[in-house]
Amino acid sequence: MPSAQNVLIVEDSYLLLEIIASLCATQGIGVVEASSGEAALTILRERGRAIDCLFTDIRLPGLIDGWSVAEAFRALHPDRPVVYTSTAPALPPRAVGGSLYLRKPFQIRDVEQVVRMMARGRLDAPVRAAV
Repeated sequence: MPSAQNVLIVEDSYLLLEIIASLCATQGIGVVEASSGEAALTILRERGRAIDCLFTDIRLPGLIDGWSVAEAFRALHPDRPVVYTSTAPALPPRAVGGSLYLRKPFQIRDVEQVVRMMARGRLDAPVRAAV
């Protein structure tokens, strides 16, 4: 995975969205925000080639969930991992190899570690909250 220059963050909690976006900005990563799966798919359709990494909640409001957003992202970038988040206790079997799962609620230090990995272009180091 190349170093992430632009990340699409898909999160329906405004507070979490802003925290993650702020942490990305401190690492020099450009941020594109979406609060629903529908908005994320529109962004991917319009400028998906410019998105280097995806950080998505699995459970989103509306008809489009994080799995569908990740599938659309992987159609554009099949070799790039995705950071999935959810309150589910374990990552369901649909996960893509090389991707990370952060279980909510997560600690800020866990998100910071993932953001640093994205900035370096690697999501292979263990994260305490990853499953």
